[in-house]
Amino acid sequence: MISVCLKEIDGSWFGLAYTGQEIIATSLSSAKEKALRSLVKNMQFNVEYQIVDEGSEFAERTMLMLKELESGNEESKRFSLATEYVPEPIAKVLRAAAAIPIGYVASYGDIAKASDTEPRTVGRIMASNPLYPIVPCHRVVGSDFSLVGYGGRKNAPALEAKLARLNKETKGFTAKKEVAVNEKKLVVYPAEYVIRKAKKSGLEGPSQQKLFDNRKPNNTV
Repeated sequence: MISVCLKEIDGSWFGLAYTGQEIIATSLSSAKEKALRSLVKNMQFNVEYQIVDEGSEFAERTMLMLKELESGNEESKRFSLATEYVPEPIAKVLRAAAAIPIGYVASYGDIAKASDTEPRTVGRIMASNPLYPIVPCHRVVGSDFSLVGYGGRKNAPALEAKLARLNKETKGFTAKKEVAVNEKKLVVYPAEYVIRKAKKSGLEGPSQQKLFDNRKPNNTV
């Protein structure tokens, strides 16, 4: 039986669907009902689940990890997927996207190569992102470093929000590198590459304060 738990931390509701010590889906929203709805929507199959008032020790640790990730601290990122409920190629795509370090980006095509699938499949999975904030989908971009879309949307506000998040994460890196994932190598590039291209295209992200005031995780409802 899949367990579903929800926890409010510092005004945000985090959702977790899990079995044993393996994750099926996560969610984040400003309201408990929305976090639950998003969590159930992100489960890949019509499966039975039970909502638990008190999660296991594993669930409590994972909830705290989700809060740390959303705050920008990725030192505690550790997770194992319940592959019985998260089939391939979804599991490989999620692992590959989750491996993009802060300050870097990766293309849909390179994630597809590291996941034995197609870029279109990567795009579909990132549009719903059933593992936010473990999977930083805002770090997935086009092969030419274009923003492409965010949260299943391609309008200017969505692209500006994606750009602002990348701006916030810049670390001054200057060269690409390789990350080991799925027994392959994923090439990642400095986020500055995307920011420079966006500026050349005339796209400016909202101010960091505006983003902080209005930010809504891309897999919330």
